[in-house]
Amino acid sequence: MKLLAFDTSTETLSIAVTAGAGAPVLEHAAPGGARASAELIPALQGMLARAGLALQDLDAIAFGRGPGSFTGLRTAAAVAQGLGFGAGVPVLPIDTLLAVAEEARGLAGTTRVVAVLDARMGEVYFGAYEHAEGRWHTRQAPALGQPAQVACPPGWVLAGNAIDLHRAALPAAAERIVALPTARALLRLAPQELASGASHGAAQALPLYIRDKVAQTTEERAAERARKELLRGAVVPRPMT
Repeated sequence: MKLLAFDTSTETLSIAVTAGAGAPVLEHAAPGGARASAELIPALQGMLARAGLALQDLDAIAFGRGPGSFTGLRTAAAVAQGLGFGAGVPVLPIDTLLAVAEEARGLAGTTRVVAVLDARMGEVYFGAYEHAEGRWHTRQAPALGQPAQVACPPGWVLAGNAIDLHRAALPAAAERIVALPTARALLRLAPQELASGASHGAAQALPLYIRDKVAQTTEERAAERARKELLRGAVVPRPMT
Protein backbone atom coordinates (compact mmCIF):
# COMPACT_ATOMS: atom_id res chain seq x y z
CA MET A 1 0.00 0.00 0.00
CA LYS A 2 1.12 3.55 -0.69
CA LEU A 3 0.90 5.41 2.61
CA LEU A 4 1.83 8.75 4.12
CA ALA A 5 1.95 9.23 7.90
CA PHE A 6 2.81 12.14 10.17
CA ASP A 7 2.64 13.10 13.83
CA THR A 8 2.98 16.52 15.48
CA SER A 9 1.51 15.68 18.90
CA THR A 10 4.83 16.08 20.75
CA GLU A 11 7.87 18.34 20.47
CA THR A 12 9.08 16.20 17.55
CA LEU A 13 7.69 16.40 14.02
CA SER A 14 7.70 12.91 12.49
CA ILE A 15 6.91 11.95 8.87
CA ALA A 16 7.12 8.62 7.05
CA VAL A 17 6.08 7.47 3.59
CA THR A 18 6.17 4.22 1.66
CA ALA A 19 5.50 3.58 -2.01
CA GLY A 20 4.23 0.04 -1.39
CA ALA A 21 5.42 -3.55 -1.08
CA GLY A 22 9.18 -3.87 -1.45
CA ALA A 23 9.72 -0.10 -1.32
CA PRO A 24 11.75 1.37 1.55
CA VAL A 25 10.12 3.41 4.29
CA LEU A 26 11.40 6.98 4.07
CA GLU A 27 11.48 8.91 7.35
CA HIS A 28 11.96 12.50 8.45
CA ALA A 29 12.19 13.89 11.98
CA ALA A 30 12.60 17.51 13.05
CA PRO A 31 11.79 19.82 15.96
CA GLY A 32 8.04 20.23 16.27
CA GLY A 33 6.08 22.45 18.61
CA ALA A 34 5.28 25.89 17.19
CA ARG A 35 7.46 25.23 14.13
CA ALA A 36 5.37 22.28 12.97
CA SER A 37 2.55 24.39 11.54
CA ALA A 38 4.94 26.16 9.18
CA GLU A 39 7.20 23.26 8.31
CA LEU A 40 4.87 20.27 8.05
CA ILE A 41 3.47 20.81 4.54
CA PRO A 42 6.82 21.59 2.85
CA ALA A 43 8.35 18.58 4.59
CA LEU A 44 5.48 16.34 3.43
CA GLN A 45 5.87 17.55 -0.13
CA GLY A 46 9.58 16.83 -0.02
CA MET A 47 9.03 13.33 1.34
CA LEU A 48 6.47 12.48 -1.35
CA ALA A 49 8.85 13.75 -4.02
CA ARG A 50 11.64 11.53 -2.62
CA ALA A 51 9.29 8.55 -2.78
CA GLY A 52 8.21 9.40 -6.33
CA LEU A 53 4.58 9.74 -5.26
CA ALA A 54 1.83 12.28 -5.85
CA LEU A 55 -0.89 12.79 -3.26
CA GLN A 56 -3.41 11.15 -5.58
CA ASP A 57 -1.28 7.98 -5.62
CA LEU A 58 -1.77 7.37 -1.89
CA ASP A 59 -4.10 4.70 -0.53
CA ALA A 60 -4.46 6.57 2.78
CA ILE A 61 -3.07 9.38 4.92
CA ALA A 62 -2.45 8.43 8.55
CA PHE A 63 -1.90 10.97 11.32
CA GLY A 64 -1.58 11.01 15.08
CA ARG A 65 -4.91 12.33 16.30
CA GLY A 66 -3.99 12.62 19.98
CA PRO A 67 -3.92 12.95 22.82
CA GLY A 68 -1.05 15.42 22.86
CA SER A 69 -0.21 19.07 22.31
CA PHE A 70 -3.35 21.02 21.43
CA THR A 71 -1.54 23.07 18.78
CA GLY A 72 0.14 19.98 17.35
CA LEU A 73 -3.11 18.04 17.13
CA ARG A 74 -4.90 20.90 15.39
CA THR A 75 -2.01 21.22 12.93
CA ALA A 76 -2.03 17.51 12.06
CA ALA A 77 -5.82 17.34 11.70
CA ALA A 78 -5.99 20.47 9.55
CA VAL A 79 -3.25 19.25 7.23
CA ALA A 80 -4.80 15.77 6.97
CA GLN A 81 -8.15 17.35 6.11
CA GLY A 82 -6.64 19.61 3.48
CA LEU A 83 -4.64 16.85 1.82
CA GLY A 84 -7.52 14.40 2.00
CA PHE A 85 -10.00 16.83 0.46
CA GLY A 86 -7.57 17.98 -2.21
CA ALA A 87 -6.54 14.52 -3.33
CA GLY A 88 -9.70 12.55 -2.53
CA VAL A 89 -7.67 10.20 -0.31
CA PRO A 90 -9.04 8.50 2.85
CA VAL A 91 -7.62 9.61 6.20
CA LEU A 92 -6.68 7.42 9.16
CA PRO A 93 -6.81 9.17 12.55
CA ILE A 94 -4.74 6.96 14.89
CA ASP A 95 -4.37 7.31 18.67
CA THR A 96 -0.93 8.58 19.63
CA LEU A 97 -0.80 6.29 22.68
CA LEU A 98 -1.37 3.30 20.41
CA ALA A 99 1.48 4.58 18.23
CA VAL A 100 3.70 4.68 21.33
CA ALA A 101 2.82 1.05 22.02
CA GLU A 102 3.69 0.08 18.44
CA GLU A 103 6.95 2.02 18.60
CA ALA A 104 7.86 0.15 21.80
CA ARG A 105 7.05 -3.15 20.08
CA GLY A 106 9.33 -2.19 17.21
CA LEU A 107 12.15 -1.22 19.58
CA ALA A 108 11.95 -4.07 22.08
CA GLY A 109 9.42 -6.62 20.82
CA THR A 110 7.13 -6.01 23.79
CA THR A 111 3.46 -6.94 23.39
CA ARG A 112 1.95 -5.53 26.60
CA VAL A 113 2.42 -1.80 26.89
CA VAL A 114 1.18 0.93 29.17
CA ALA A 115 1.81 4.03 27.05
CA VAL A 116 2.46 7.28 28.93
CA LEU A 117 2.83 10.71 27.30
CA ASP A 118 3.58 13.94 29.12
CA ALA A 119 0.48 16.14 29.33
CA ARG A 120 2.21 19.05 31.12
CA MET A 121 0.67 20.70 34.18
CA GLY A 122 2.02 17.75 36.22
CA GLU A 123 -0.23 15.24 34.41
CA VAL A 124 0.14 12.44 31.88
CA TYR A 125 -1.93 10.81 29.15
CA PHE A 126 -1.97 7.03 29.48
CA GLY A 127 -3.54 3.91 28.01
CA ALA A 128 -2.88 0.15 27.97
CA TYR A 129 -2.53 -2.01 24.85
CA GLU A 130 -1.90 -5.71 24.24
CA HIS A 131 -0.69 -7.18 20.94
CA ALA A 132 -2.24 -10.60 20.32
CA GLU A 133 -3.33 -12.60 17.29
CA GLY A 134 -1.52 -10.21 14.97
CA ARG A 135 -3.15 -6.98 16.13
CA TRP A 136 -3.37 -4.51 19.00
CA HIS A 137 -6.22 -4.61 21.51
CA THR A 138 -7.06 -1.68 23.77
CA ARG A 139 -7.12 -2.79 27.42
CA GLN A 140 -7.50 0.73 28.82
CA ALA A 141 -8.75 3.62 26.73
CA PRO A 142 -6.73 6.87 26.70
CA ALA A 143 -7.09 8.82 29.93
CA LEU A 144 -5.62 11.85 31.69
CA GLY A 145 -4.37 11.90 35.27
CA GLN A 146 -1.54 12.24 37.75
CA PRO A 147 1.48 9.97 37.17
CA ALA A 148 0.65 8.15 40.42
CA GLN A 149 -2.72 7.15 38.93
CA VAL A 150 -1.09 5.08 36.20
CA ALA A 151 -1.32 1.33 36.81
CA CYS A 152 1.18 -1.09 35.29
CA PRO A 153 0.30 -4.77 35.86
CA PRO A 154 3.10 -7.30 36.42
CA GLY A 155 4.77 -8.26 33.17
CA TRP A 156 3.73 -5.09 31.36
CA VAL A 157 6.10 -2.42 30.04
CA LEU A 158 5.89 1.35 30.51
CA ALA A 159 6.67 3.31 27.34
CA GLY A 160 6.46 6.94 26.30
CA ASN A 161 8.10 10.33 26.63
CA ALA A 162 6.99 10.73 30.26
CA ILE A 163 9.33 8.02 31.57
CA ASP A 164 12.18 10.38 32.48
CA LEU A 165 10.01 13.39 33.31
CA HIS A 166 7.94 11.51 35.91
CA ARG A 167 10.32 8.68 36.79
CA ALA A 168 9.75 8.75 40.55
CA ALA A 169 5.96 9.08 40.41
CA LEU A 170 5.26 6.40 37.81
CA PRO A 171 4.74 2.80 38.95
CA ALA A 172 7.41 0.13 38.86
CA ALA A 173 7.49 -1.88 35.65
CA ALA A 174 9.28 -4.87 34.14
CA GLU A 175 10.87 -2.46 31.68
CA ARG A 176 10.69 1.23 30.82
CA ILE A 177 11.14 2.38 27.23
CA VAL A 178 11.47 5.99 26.15
CA ALA A 179 9.39 6.16 22.97
CA LEU A 180 7.46 8.66 20.88
CA PRO A 181 4.41 8.23 18.61
CA THR A 182 6.49 8.09 15.45
CA ALA A 183 5.26 8.19 11.88
CA ARG A 184 6.91 4.83 11.18
CA ALA A 185 4.75 3.33 13.94
CA LEU A 186 1.69 4.91 12.32
CA LEU A 187 2.66 3.29 9.00
CA ARG A 188 2.85 -0.13 10.65
CA LEU A 189 -0.53 0.44 12.30
CA ALA A 190 -2.24 1.66 9.13
CA PRO A 191 -3.03 -1.78 7.60
CA GLN A 192 -4.70 -2.91 10.84
CA GLU A 193 -6.70 0.31 10.99
CA LEU A 194 -7.73 0.05 7.35
CA ALA A 195 -8.78 -3.58 7.79
CA SER A 196 -10.97 -2.61 10.75
CA GLY A 197 -12.72 0.09 8.74
CA ALA A 198 -11.10 3.03 10.51
CA SER A 199 -10.48 5.08 7.35
CA HIS A 200 -12.74 8.09 6.84
CA GLY A 201 -13.44 10.93 4.51
CA ALA A 202 -11.36 14.05 5.09
CA ALA A 203 -14.12 15.69 7.14
CA GLN A 204 -13.54 13.08 9.85
CA ALA A 205 -9.86 13.97 10.28
CA LEU A 206 -10.48 15.23 13.80
CA PRO A 207 -8.16 15.54 16.81
CA LEU A 208 -8.69 13.58 20.01
CA TYR A 209 -8.74 15.90 23.01
CA ILE A 210 -8.85 14.42 26.50
CA ARG A 211 -8.11 17.53 28.51
CA ASP A 212 -10.84 20.14 28.13
CA LYS A 213 -8.54 23.12 28.60
CA VAL A 214 -4.88 23.99 29.02
CA ALA A 215 -5.10 27.47 30.53
CA GLN A 216 -7.29 29.54 32.79
CA THR A 217 -9.38 32.42 31.44
CA THR A 218 -8.58 36.01 32.44
CA GLU A 219 -11.48 35.94 34.90
CA GLU A 220 -10.30 32.66 36.41
CA ARG A 221 -6.78 34.01 36.87
CA ALA A 222 -8.14 37.17 38.51
CA ALA A 223 -10.32 35.10 40.84
CA GLU A 224 -7.37 32.91 41.77
CA ARG A 225 -5.23 35.96 42.56
CA ALA A 226 -8.03 37.40 44.72
CA ARG A 227 -8.39 34.10 46.56
CA LYS A 228 -4.67 34.00 47.29
CA GLU A 229 -4.72 37.58 48.52
CA LEU A 230 -7.57 36.76 50.90
CA LEU A 231 -5.72 33.72 52.20
CA ARG A 232 -2.54 35.75 52.63
CA GLY A 233 -4.42 38.40 54.57
CA ALA A 234 -6.04 35.80 56.77
CA VAL A 235 -2.71 34.50 58.05
CA VAL A 236 -0.82 37.79 58.47
CA PRO A 237 -0.44 38.45 62.23
CA ARG A 238 -2.12 41.60 63.46
CA PRO A 239 -0.05 44.08 65.46
CA MET A 240 -0.35 43.83 69.26
CA THR A 241 -2.32 46.66 70.91
